[in-house]
Amino acid sequence: MEMYIFAKFHVREGMEGEAEQALREVVKASREEEGCVNIHAYRAIRDPRLYYIHSTWKDVAAFELHATLPHTVHFLKRITELGDQERDVRRAERIA
Repeated sequence: MEMYIFAKFHVREGMEGEAEQALREVVKASREEEGCVNIHAYRAIRDPRLYYIHSTWKDVAAFELHATLPHTVHFLKRITELGDQERDVRRAERIA
């Protein structure tokens, strides 16, 4: 069963460029993974320091493998350093 990830990141003032670069890199690398159905990054319109990732994975195992890969681990370290709030990552399944 496909699994959906909704992730939210808020970065410190002045760190927007670095956050966007980190997001571009992790999205590009993640799209190459066999288990990635799709992945996109977004920036909030009303708060330019608020970012989101929405991704779809072929199953839980594919996402759990993704979480261990070097590009993902590196991204999480970078976004934590840039962030000013705790990241929020939710796993979901489609119901309709």
